[in-house]
This record gives sequence, C-alpha cells and structure tokens, in this order.
Amino acid sequence: MIRVVREVLELWEGECVVRPARSDGASVTPVARRIETAAGPDILNRLEAMGELPLGSAVLTPGGDLPVRFLLHVVLQSEQEPVTVETVRRATANALARAADFGIEALAFPPLGTHAGQLESDDAARAMAAAVTEHRMRHEQPTDVVVVVESEYDRDVFGRIVGGEQA
Repeated sequence: MIRVVREVLELWEGECVVRPARSDGASVTPVARRIETAAGPDILNRLEAMGELPLGSAVLTPGGDLPVRFLLHVVLQSEQEPVTVETVRRATANALARAADFGIEALAFPPLGTHAGQLESDDAARAMAAAVTEHRMRHEQPTDVVVVVESEYDRDVFGRIVGGEQA
C-alpha cells in the first residue's frame, strides 16, 4: 500500500527520502532544493563527484543533516531532456529497487515530475503508482511507501490514483 500524507518532506522522520534531481545532481524543484539545503553540503559534493547520471537512475547517499538515514536521488531530467511519464516511472522503479537492495523499509517520495512546466499531477501519480504496483509483485521491501505532498490538490489527486491511505 502507498500512503499519501500532507507534510513537509525535509522534516519527515523515516528511514529514507527521495530527492528529485537533474542528471548533473542539481535540484529540479523547490522541495528538492530544501532537501539539499537541509542535508548539508557534503551530500551534494558526494553526488557531484559521481558526474553525469543517466535519466531514471537512483543513487543512494547518507541523509546528512536530515532526520533520515538515507537520501535516494532520482534523475528526472537533464539540461537537454525534459521530464516524461516514462522517466518518472523508471525513476520510481529504480528508487524502490535501491531501497529493496539496501533493506530500507520506509521510503518517502515527493510527487515526482510535477513542478511548474513539467507533468500534470494525474500523469505523475499514475506513473508512480504503476512502478510501485510492479515492484510489489516481486519485492516485499520497502514495506512503507509514502508520497509526501504539500497541497490539498496533490493529496486528493495522489490519494485517488494511488489508492492508498490519506492523512
């Protein structure tokens, strides 16, 4: 099951938070920028040292100064390539796979690919839900998948589409 909660993602006290990024590691949304700032400069330096990352990839780092053990950075776009439904689905799937690989039980996502000029919330929610459903057919972990939203609109859209609990 996927839970949808209205909270501030960088304050979420769980095991791992997903941070949307560009292929060069740069933040692609205000939420991602706040996560980056709250985590501290060491995390971004570590990510930058990896160089250009492929679209849809997911990279695990420590949580830095955040109240979580880990950050999963998912690549949604590059300077030349915009966010697509397929990239959101692939990034979600790869984040879930990395979480399973590392035994992460609780994983919190922001709505991926929904910032201004990107995807509609409905399209992003469908892509994320499809990836979670497919992942759950093969893996038990993470057992707690949360989409952390900041608006009532996104809470309603994601709640309706992912079909999980809403808080």
